[in-house]
Amino acid sequence: MRSKIVAAVVLASGGAVIALPLIAQTGPGAPVARYDMRAGTVSGMAGMGGGMGGAMSMMMGGGRSNNVQHELYLRLGSTQAPPKGAAKADHFPPPAAKLGKSVALTTPREERGTEELPQRPKGRMLIYWGCGEHAPKGQPVVIDFARVAAGQMPPGLWTSTIIRDWGPNLQNSRTFGRWPSEDGKYVKPDTMLPGPHRVASNYAPEMNFTLTKDFMAALRVNTSSLPSGASMARWSGIPEATGYLAGLFGGKMGPGGEMGDMVMWSSSATRQFGGGLTDWLSPGQAATLVRDRTLLAPTATSCTIPAEVIRDAGDFRVGTLTAFGPEEDFSYPPRPATGPWKLEWTARIRHRSTTSWMSAPGMGGMGMGGASEGEDRGSGNSGRQNCRPRGGLGGMLGGALGGGGGC
Repeated sequence: MRSKIVAAVVLASGGAVIALPLIAQTGPGAPVARYDMRAGTVSGMAGMGGGMGGAMSMMMGGGRSNNVQHELYLRLGSTQAPPKGAAKADHFPPPAAKLGKSVALTTPREERGTEELPQRPKGRMLIYWGCGEHAPKGQPVVIDFARVAAGQMPPGLWTSTIIRDWGPNLQNSRTFGRWPSEDGKYVKPDTMLPGPHRVASNYAPEMNFTLTKDFMAALRVNTSSLPSGASMARWSGIPEATGYLAGLFGGKMGPGGEMGDMVMWSSSATRQFGGGLTDWLSPGQAATLVRDRTLLAPTATSCTIPAEVIRDAGDFRVGTLTAFGPEEDFSYPPRPATGPWKLEWTARIRHRSTTSWMSAPGMGGMGMGGASEGEDRGSGNSGRQNCRPRGGLGGMLGGALGGGGGC
């Protein structure tokens, strides 16, 4: 089996460059069709996501500190074309999903791999990484946006080793369908995933599989200031978490209200940013990244954000925490005892839970279900909403700190 990787580079208004690989699988042993499901729990001030589908990122509706939302993305790719007429595909969920008889997987005309923003960023980006009261020597790495605009990107800044795996897409499939789509349906506050699922189309074999895992629990974060100027972030652990990644984005206002220096920090001890870290990671990937300290361990419940990060972030700070979760995999037919395995289809569902918070000098924290300075706020109701296009600050933060939804 061979893989073809095509990277698209995005220069966001915050100066963040994001690698978006497209992974195509062909050759002997490859399935006729592949199905990808991503189920996320989003709490806090923002649902961070980004996308191959043109909706690179969005801000999911504010609300109070106990706001919890769910997101669900479905993608079907096939090596076959419809025998005649237009492509048609539907996902039939169990009654507990409360999405009606089925949801329609729409075949788009195109999927945009890059997002062009109208203005070049100004100023600098200061890059920090690792937990601790103070940043070690060698930090921050400073990016001058003027040099970036001239093509002078510092080498090795954004991870190329952690592939952002979107699974099926328009470019690596002969026929492709996705949801949310134009059927006007979205996951509801009482949507549940466990139970039998069926995917039927006129361009791929029919798929039948039974899910056992529901959406992950919502994250709860508490932040407090330390005498050193650092900030301590603590959270309640999630039993199914396979690893955690924290991030912070901030900046100072320049003349005329324009953004001046920006700061980006990650809890990764290996200076890893972007790539697959902004996506849904499999348990196997997460275990490897925990071992090399790119991710915090599943047992971690705190991380100290260095004083230098808090100092340089200045006028506003947005923090994020992601718990990567379990995965369920299915395939048909079963592997034979001998001889070649001619797969008709494979399906997988990946899980994660993400929260975010905002704080600024003199305003404490705006937890919105995520965190607040010196006050622990939990998640109460389940006002789950689904994918809506977004841009601006939401797009910048989504790409830089942990987006990965996509419509």
